[in-house]
Amino acid sequence: MKTPWKLTRYLPLAARFLREGRLPELLRALGDKRTPQGQRFAALKDDLQLLRALSLAWFKGEYRQISRQALLMVVAALLYFITPLDAIPDWLVGVGFVDDLAVLAWVMRTWQGELEAFKAWRARQAPEKLALIERLPAEPLHS
Repeated sequence: MKTPWKLTRYLPLAARFLREGRLPELLRALGDKRTPQGQRFAALKDDLQLLRALSLAWFKGEYRQISRQALLMVVAALLYFITPLDAIPDWLVGVGFVDDLAVLAWVMRTWQGELEAFKAWRARQAPEKLALIERLPAEPLHS
């Protein structure tokens, strides 16, 4: 299945975030982003939570069984999601998250096998260990 053009634009930025170790910065911004309420968006929150957990586990070196291409797409999708001015601006009430949902759905469907493998790995972890893995690193102090 072909990568959505709107997501393709975020691949160089995603590669830079991974190369420069800026994944925690992205995940903090993800935590700050307000997601729409309601039943329709419940799956969105679950998907974002899974992608966040995967990103943190990869960043901390705990889970590396994901292909580079899949990880790049996950990070690009998270960048797309936090960007308020994407194909359909998020501030447009009722429709602003439609493109975000489409991009996330594409990633979830396209990389389903890799995401299922991560879910299985995650389910085998002790709750205490998982809590440590999924905790964001402290923000660096700015001088």
